[in-house]
Amino acid sequence: MTETRTTEEAPATTSPSLLEARDLHVEFPSRGRRARAVDGVNLAIGEGEIVALVGESGCGKTTLARTLLGLERPTSGEVRYGGAALDYGSKALKAYRRQVQLVLQDPTGSLNPRHTVYEAVAEGPRIHGLADEREVVSTALSRAGLRPPDRFFLRYPHELSGGQRQRVVIAGALALNPRVLVADEPVASLDASVRGEILALLLRLRSELGLSALVVTHDLGLAWNIADRVAVMYLGRIVESGPVEQVLTAPRHPYTQALLSVLPESPERVVLTGEPPDPTRIPGGCRFHARCQVLASGRAAEAGVDGKCRSQPLDVLPAVPVAQAACHYAEI
Repeated sequence: MTETRTTEEAPATTSPSLLEARDLHVEFPSRGRRARAVDGVNLAIGEGEIVALVGESGCGKTTLARTLLGLERPTSGEVRYGGAALDYGSKALKAYRRQVQLVLQDPTGSLNPRHTVYEAVAEGPRIHGLADEREVVSTALSRAGLRPPDRFFLRYPHELSGGQRQRVVIAGALALNPRVLVADEPVASLDASVRGEILALLLRLRSELGLSALVVTHDLGLAWNIADRVAVMYLGRIVESGPVEQVLTAPRHPYTQALLSVLPESPERVVLTGEPPDPTRIPGGCRFHARCQVLASGRAAEAGVDGKCRSQPLDVLPAVPVAQAACHYAEI
């Protein structure tokens, strides 16, 4: 986490929800059981707002993102866009995916090595039958910072740097003029010197185009630098959320505290024991209690909440802009 945030000015007030998950559950069959990959999530992204979704690998972040994109159907609950429940009919879903676009973490894997930059960016406009294809591609490349755009038309992915490839992926999303970007680890595969450029690009797109974004990441430092709000996910559920400065400077949930402790600026390192539990066997009580440093240290017992931690489930957090944490110890 850096000393000063690199964000451009964030929206002054909370915007109406543009994209929303309401009591979302997504389950998959797994060895004769049901894996609860997303187990009750409320999450809202306002117009012009950047929300960071943070957590360890396997916590359900990517499944939640795919469900918000319409690539997975919820077992229960719903995705809402512009105030209306998502329609999974093929025509409606095609229109929706023009509005909500995915940016993948690995530009090398998401770009066809046999396609030129022009073909890669033009693919979406061709699927959706947009007119003035050349102009659409040129504008998208320019907005993504590849200028002059025609200099890149006939290049292939292997002729570009990692940062340029990620800009091509972003241009492919921008070509459809979306309102929301869902970026899954957008800078994870990039060198440190390029990461800041891509983050600055996402912020500039928010400022110039009014884009909203959900940024999926395991990196709380990235969340600090780009997001207005942060949602921390553990074992299929959001356990803490709120304005990024408030959550990351005064985290209330022990899991958030542990994630923050790996940053160089942290005064104390918290080492979590074990791995996240099997999503087919979610523990009773607080789902984090088996790994919780507050419970293990005896502080929860001193506060008289250790029994609750082991046996009493916590309510699903609502989609509200204020800071909140699903933790018995934090509630005292």
